[in-house]
Amino acid sequence: MNKRAFGMEGQQEAERFLMNLGYSILSRNFQVRAGEIDLIVRDGAYIVFVEVKFRRGTGHGLPRESVGVSKQRRIINTALHYIGLCQLDNQDFRFDVVEVLAYGQRVVVNHIKDAFSVS
Repeated sequence: MNKRAFGMEGQQEAERFLMNLGYSILSRNFQVRAGEIDLIVRDGAYIVFVEVKFRRGTGHGLPRESVGVSKQRRIINTALHYIGLCQLDNQDFRFDVVEVLAYGQRVVVNHIKDAFSVS
C-alpha cells in the first residue's frame, strides 16, 4: 500500500470515529498554498480543524508527536484561510489531533481535543 492510500485509510477511520461521536463533516483535505487540513468538522458550536496521524504501532513514537510547532503553524494558517473564505469570523473553533494506531487487525483511535491553540 502506498503512503497516500495508507493515509487515506487512517483518515477514513478517524472520520468514522468522529461521526460516531456526532460530529458532522464540513470538509476533507482542505488545501491552500499555506497547507492542508485533513478534516474540518462541526462539534456543536465549534468548528474543529483536525489533523489525522496514522501509524502501524509506536516503534517511531506516538503519532501526535509528529505534530510539532511548524506543523501547527501551517494548520493554523490554513485554518485562517478557511475561516476567511467561509466567513466564520464569529464561530468558536479549536484544533484537534486524531491518532489512529494499527496493531495488526486491531485499530485504536485516540482523539486529542484542543491539541494546540493559536498563540
